Amino acid sequence: MADAQGSEQPPARASESGFDIAPLYGPADVAPGLADRLGEPGEFPYTRGVYRSMYTGRPWTMRQYAGFGTAKESNERYRHLVEQGTGGLSVAFDLPTQMGYDSDEEIASGEVGKVGVAIDSLEDMRLLFDEIPLGDVSTSMTINAPAAVLLLMYQLVAQEQGVPKEKITGTIQNDVLKEYIARGTYIYPPAHSLRLITDIFAYCRTELPRWNTISISGYHMAEAGATPTQEIAFTLADGIEYVRAAVSAGLSVDDFAPRLAFFFVSRTTLLEEVAKFRAARRIWARVMREEFGAKDPKSLMLRFHTQTAGVQLTAQQPEVNLVRVTVQGLAAVLGGTQSLHTNSYDEAIALPTVKAATLALRTQQVLAYETDVTATVDPFAGSYVMEAMTDEVEAGARELMVGTLGVIFGVEHADQEPAPLVDKIRNAKRPDGTAAYSTGTAVALVAQDATKRYWAYDKLKAASQQPQIISHDDRLYVFDDVALHLLEEDGTVVRFFKLPAVRIGMVVELPVTGTTRRELLVPILTGVLRLSLGGHQDPVRMVADPVLTQAGPAQVANLGDTVLFAGDRGSLLARCSPNPATASSLLWRNDDVRPLGTVPTLSALHVAIADDQGTVLIRTRATGAVVQRIVHGIPLAGAPIFVDLPSGPGVVLGDRAGIAAAYRLR
Repeated sequence: MADAQGSEQPPARASESGFDIAPLYGPADVAPGLADRLGEPGEFPYTRGVYRSMYTGRPWTMRQYAGFGTAKESNERYRHLVEQGTGGLSVAFDLPTQMGYDSDEEIASGEVGKVGVAIDSLEDMRLLFDEIPLGDVSTSMTINAPAAVLLLMYQLVAQEQGVPKEKITGTIQNDVLKEYIARGTYIYPPAHSLRLITDIFAYCRTELPRWNTISISGYHMAEAGATPTQEIAFTLADGIEYVRAAVSAGLSVDDFAPRLAFFFVSRTTLLEEVAKFRAARRIWARVMREEFGAKDPKSLMLRFHTQTAGVQLTAQQPEVNLVRVTVQGLAAVLGGTQSLHTNSYDEAIALPTVKAATLALRTQQVLAYETDVTATVDPFAGSYVMEAMTDEVEAGARELMVGTLGVIFGVEHADQEPAPLVDKIRNAKRPDGTAAYSTGTAVALVAQDATKRYWAYDKLKAASQQPQIISHDDRLYVFDDVALHLLEEDGTVVRFFKLPAVRIGMVVELPVTGTTRRELLVPILTGVLRLSLGGHQDPVRMVADPVLTQAGPAQVANLGDTVLFAGDRGSLLARCSPNPATASSLLWRNDDVRPLGTVPTLSALHVAIADDQGTVLIRTRATGAVVQRIVHGIPLAGAPIFVDLPSGPGVVLGDRAGIAAAYRLR
């Protein structure tokens, strides 16, 4: 294509994410509806930044990452950085600390103090922050699996300094999902790790209200090879899973979401990086409002820390790294970061020298105080290239989140093709061959010949999982986390009834003997409801017990005339009455205080209940009496399995190492 002077336009360059960057952008390259996609700074969808004034009032937090050797050696570096004007510290821990080992453990040999500071005790934490005023400094700690322990140590040291817990500020990384993906420093299985994380959410809400409870990290995935689009797609998907876990544990989304934070890389590809940060804010705001029903504006804000890209530093000509880091830091600032770490130019060679660390901090200070980038908010707003690239990154991230991770966004157009979502969502077949699919915010009916589709828009709220669809009498009933909806033949959705509390378990269908009627058991936070399909009467509260108010995802197992209700701190066994108007009788309950390690399982005569330490109680189904206690000693990898052994009935257990043990039942 020729330009105005008649010369040929150069070919488009490929971005890091794979889309083309055109040599020239104009109004036609920006999709309609830009004003709605932009909004105002500090307002939904936060494309232009999470605060109205951004850096015009004060700059970002300059948070330098450091930690090596002993607590005393790291303390000396921290004190130097504070004296030079840094407003935030970021602690690097050595690998033994990250993995929960003391420095004198045999397995820690050769790794103590190598990639961070070794912290084995409260005394080490005191030395680490000696003469550093924790009431004035915000501290970020890059710790994941043992995060709860290190956070408590920090809190104790701050309180010893006389800092009220309400004024302790900082962040723990606490992001174990990315450890399974990119780093490998995990200790516990995923489910147990998620429970620890949500416990920290609940603890900080009351004890450390100004502490950021998690830093959901894309940096490590980017350093491992993820593109900018992949970085935000995978990171936001992790964030969604944390929110689902917290809601499933009974937390209100607006009680914990304002303290969620994120952590991204910043590369030298400045335009794409700025677009990445803007797209990430827009996606997160929409997910939190439409997927989880968040009402607090702070719950919708994607606040993030940025570190410049260590993977782009070179050991050859290390001084050139100063230029790279400056461009990377500028990209983070133009993208609206809340805090920033700039790498030292010699980090590709060894731990940073004092001179290099000081220059890294000076780089940020020059950007903040000797340029005009802090004079106005979101200077790229409205730029043809920036708005087009932001849309490209957002579209690419959404596609990855839908196709790869099963995180479903609402359907925006009635003629949108649903086929790519089919394997990722819940579905139900109707007698006429029509299939129904739930996408989290919409329901699709797809005819057998795949030519006719009905779409229903009811903004279904599926906080903890995709909605469940049940087919009965040619009608479809759709459960989300707030209500049961009836899907009519014309594709509209009518609310059948509203649940009295957030649902925490999958709905179980019960056939009614001698009839075609079906009933549903709906586990909620405060008990279990029983509902008869085919009528619009109010549901009957079948079981209400405090044990379910402490549950993780409750489990309901249909066993004919007996139904097992289980929470993660106990279990209930109740008998179903044939009369739907009669509440079932409570046969017995398990009061073991330990969280259950697996779902309880049943045989013809027994119930097996395993705690999180591998201890299994065998109870009778009829009375709940304990007939056998098995102390396996190692957490189980799955539920106990009842078997017929040559010597009689038995149970088989499997632990995380894959070792199975068979026990004969007395």
